[in-house]
Amino acid sequence: MKTTLPASAATALTSGLPATAGSAATGDREYYELRAYRVKTAAARAALDGYLEKAFLPALEKRGVRQVGVFTELDINRETATSSPKADTPVWVLIPHASFTSFVAVSAELNKDPAVQQAARDYLTLPKESPAFDRIDSWLLLAFMGLPQMQVPEFSRNRVATRLFEMRSYESYSELKALAKMAMFDDGEIGVMQAAGMNPLFYGQALAGRDLPHLTYITGAEDLKTHLGNWKKFIAHPDWVKMKELPQYADTVSKNTPRFLAPTSYSQI
Repeated sequence: MKTTLPASAATALTSGLPATAGSAATGDREYYELRAYRVKTAAARAALDGYLEKAFLPALEKRGVRQVGVFTELDINRETATSSPKADTPVWVLIPHASFTSFVAVSAELNKDPAVQQAARDYLTLPKESPAFDRIDSWLLLAFMGLPQMQVPEFSRNRVATRLFEMRSYESYSELKALAKMAMFDDGEIGVMQAAGMNPLFYGQALAGRDLPHLTYITGAEDLKTHLGNWKKFIAHPDWVKMKELPQYADTVSKNTPRFLAPTSYSQI
């Protein structure tokens, strides 16, 4: 919290560069691919679910890619702490990668695998008149230094049926303001969220995709009521109350997009 803006921004800028040969710029920080499959019909959703569960996730597992999250969106009522499935929700897929090479290999080669083609024959050969999705949006994210690897909470490992997650994307109006907001997380905001029991899953800098510059992160709890209560703890935390007023972090977020997510039955998170 004592870090100045120039130092924080410079650190965030250099730490956001992909590792190259002879460089350890990213250290043990993971990469994440975040996908949004835009589906229009129940039949399309069923076909996509079958592909993800029976072909895509097993193929990732074979390649050492685990803890893959598959989610759909929820509408929530904050007053009653209740939720309901959101109409026309995309299917969100969060894929953690230990390296950039892993991301490239999966993106370029997975559907060429004969085992995938066999397991996903119905999905991959759907006719033009009834596709499984409209389009796929994709973002490549780099984990923050403050949380270099995904932390799957106990309630998720235990498959608590009522578990819920919230994904937030913070857009910034300039590259420097985006770097300052990332520095804010690394300088203390991540720690405050952890202290408030918000169970952060990951924080990622968007390197490629729509709506740049921005960052995305996911928090969660065993149920919606607990999650909303944890947000109140965070907002009231004395360290956050002080931190949010520091001038180096002013005007860092121009758009905040929250999405509440429910894991599918086959999600690994």
